[in-house]
Amino acid sequence: MFNSFGHLFRVTTWGESHGPALGCVVDGCPPGVLLTEADLQPWLDARRPGQSRFTTQRQEADRVEILSGTFEGRTTGTPISLLIRNTDQRSKDYGDIAAKFRPGHADLTYHLKYGIRDYRGGGRSSARETAARVAAGGVARAVLAELLPDARVRGALVRIGAHAVDRAAWDWEEVARNPFWCPDAKAAEIWAGYLDGLRKAGNSVGAVVELVAEGFPAGLGAPVYAKLDSDIAMALMSINAVKGVEIGAGMEAATLTGSENADEIFMGNDGRPRFSSNHAGGILGGISSGQEIVARFAVKPTSSILTPRRTITTGGEETEIVTRGRHDPCVGIRAVPVGEAMLACVLLDHYLLHRGQVGGAGGRIG
Repeated sequence: MFNSFGHLFRVTTWGESHGPALGCVVDGCPPGVLLTEADLQPWLDARRPGQSRFTTQRQEADRVEILSGTFEGRTTGTPISLLIRNTDQRSKDYGDIAAKFRPGHADLTYHLKYGIRDYRGGGRSSARETAARVAAGGVARAVLAELLPDARVRGALVRIGAHAVDRAAWDWEEVARNPFWCPDAKAAEIWAGYLDGLRKAGNSVGAVVELVAEGFPAGLGAPVYAKLDSDIAMALMSINAVKGVEIGAGMEAATLTGSENADEIFMGNDGRPRFSSNHAGGILGGISSGQEIVARFAVKPTSSILTPRRTITTGGEETEIVTRGRHDPCVGIRAVPVGEAMLACVLLDHYLLHRGQVGGAGGRIG
C-alpha cells in the first residue's frame, strides 16, 4: 500500500535496490504529448550514480524503457509504464549485516512493521527508488512544456554541513559547471575539499536543496486539504533521507515581525499584481500567487559510514556495525534532480486539477 502519489497526474513506483529492475506507472497523463525515451533519459542521467568521486561508485546506466502509454512518439492518455533495469548490484556487500540493524536506516522499522526486510541495500527504502521518481518527473516536464511553455522547475544545493552558498554570488549557470549542483563557484571549491576529507574518513554529511519554479499561474492549489504547499511538502518529505521541508522563508519566518514578513502588493505595468518580496514562497492560503514558488528540503547525512556504531541483532544481542559498500558521502548532491522531479509532478497535478475545476474562470483585477 501507499506507493502512489498525486491526484489527476498520479505516479506509482515499484521495485527494490537490488532487484532485477525498478520503475513506475504514470496515470492521468494527457494524450497527444510528444514523449520518447530520449526525452526522459537526460533527467535520469542527471541523477545517475558514479559520475564523480563525491557520489556512490555504483555504476548504473539507468536506461529508461517506455513499455506502454505511447504510440508513434506521443502519449495516448493511457497508463505509461517506465522500466529501469538494475545492472550493478553487489548484494554480497550486505551479507555481514543481514542480521544487524543499521543505525539511521529503515532496517529496524521495516522489521518491526513487516516481520521481513530486504537487507540488500535497504530494498524498497533505498534511495535507488528515486530513479523511478525522476523518470516520472520527466513525463511531467514533457507535459508542462506543451501546456505551460514558459514554466521552469530547477534546483540547486545551497548548503553542505556548515558550509552555505553566498546568495550574492548566485549564478544558475554555475549549477551545471560543478558536480554539486552549486550556484556559487567558491562554495563548490570549499565543498570539494570538505567532502574529500569526509570521504577518506568514511564519514558523511547532510545538505540543503533549494527548488524554484517559475512561470506557473496564480490559482494552483485549494483551501484546507488540497493546499499546494502541503502537497509540495508531502512530496519532498517522501524523498529518502529528507528530514525537513520549508516553503519560502520557512523556519526563518519565526524570526520576522509581521511588517517584515508580509509581502506588499502593487500593480504592475502589465495590469497584474506584483510583490515587494517573496517570504511566502509564491503560495498564499495554499494557493499559488503567480510568484516564483520556492521550497527547500534538508537531507540527513548518509547513515552508511565506516565509523563503528552500536546496534542490535535480530536476535536481540547488542553488537557493533560498520557499513561497507558503495555509498554517497553526501546524498544531498543527487537529491537535487529528485526534488525537481517531485516538484514538477506536484505542479502539473495541481495545474490539471485547477484547469478541470475552474477552467477559464477566476477573479480579475482592474
